[in-house]
Amino acid sequence: MTQFLPPNLLALFAPRDPIPYLPPLEKLPHEKHHNQPYCGIAPYIREFEDPRDAPPPTRAETREERMERKRREKIERRQQEVETELKMWDPHNDPNAQGDAFKTLFVARVNYDTTESKLRREFEVYGPIKRIHMVYSKRSGKPRGYAFIEYEHERDMHSAYKHADGKKIDGRRVLVDVERGRTVKGWRPRRLGGGLGGTRRGGADVNIRHSGRDDTSRYDERDRDRDRERERRERSRERDKERERRRSRSRDRRRRSRSRDKDERRRSRERSKDKDRERKRRSSRSRERARRERERKEELRGGGGGGGDMAEPSEAGDAPPDDGPPGELGPDGPDGSEEKGRDRDRERRRSHRSERDRRRDRDRDRDREHKRGERGGERGRDEARGGGGGGQDNGLEGLGNDSRDIYMESEGGDGYLAPENGYLMEAAPE
Repeated sequence: MTQFLPPNLLALFAPRDPIPYLPPLEKLPHEKHHNQPYCGIAPYIREFEDPRDAPPPTRAETREERMERKRREKIERRQQEVETELKMWDPHNDPNAQGDAFKTLFVARVNYDTTESKLRREFEVYGPIKRIHMVYSKRSGKPRGYAFIEYEHERDMHSAYKHADGKKIDGRRVLVDVERGRTVKGWRPRRLGGGLGGTRRGGADVNIRHSGRDDTSRYDERDRDRDRERERRERSRERDKERERRRSRSRDRRRRSRSRDKDERRRSRERSKDKDRERKRRSSRSRERARRERERKEELRGGGGGGGDMAEPSEAGDAPPDDGPPGELGPDGPDGSEEKGRDRDRERRRSHRSERDRRRDRDRDRDREHKRGERGGERGRDEARGGGGGGQDNGLEGLGNDSRDIYMESEGGDGYLAPENGYLMEAAPE
């Protein structure tokens, strides 16, 4: 397959040239013996120079020393330049300083974007202006930030000097002063080491920001006033902070107190609810006990009052037992053991019923008794109208009208009604 490859690819699979044969060395480098043994530097001391002929050691300059040296050199150069310029500076022979010096106003700290027309509009309100000279840099041609304004009348210059200081023009407050170069003897500008103001004294803790036309005695007074104002503001700020801390602590106390009161009210409500539930539980248990006691008494009264068959018909269809024809008694009579067993079974069944069944039985018995009373009352009234009830003693004289009406149903039958529960009982054989 490789014979079909082009020559440039076949050259990649070509074997390299065989390694040339070199005769073996007689001895290895570490086996060779040196003719001269190792020695120290004593034989070479004569090659060194004499210490007396050596130059003195030079000390290198540190970074701090170099910076301090450059700063001193810069100050010296600047002092030399200032001295040279002071010899050449003469404001009275300056070609740019023209006009009356006592009518000229000096305006400094002017915005670099402010134009001459803008200055004219701002300062014409104090009087007519004769000439405005804005100072520009000779190298870059950009404005230096100050100008000279010459008024036609000296009173207008004094008015502007009094009212225009600190006026805001194009977002900057300007400084207004008289021209001191031609009016004050021995005056030197700022570039030659003179000038007014303390804006370039040193750092931020030394420089001031107020107007530079005030004298030095007023600087200290203004500084003291500014320091007193700063201390007053700091004290006021501290009082405000302390008042806010007190208010926050008071709010926290009130919030905690409200929270405690709320928790206490909630716990009291829960305790009252628990007491109400416990009272309801106790009252329900007492009612339940009273009801059970009444039921037990009613059952006992119904089982032992008449001596006959007191069995109540139940839902299962329990009917009074058939003891044979009337006149024949069981082996134990009406109160025999057989009837006692039935009573016990009936009581056991009653005890095993649920509360709902017992309530339903009571409602059914109550309805049955009410219906019987209504029927008995109607029959008694009918017999009273017919005169058929004369003189017979049924044993109901001691009962009330309602009870007598309930038991009137037994007249004309074979049995009688028991005064305890109103059930029809069989008469005892004679």
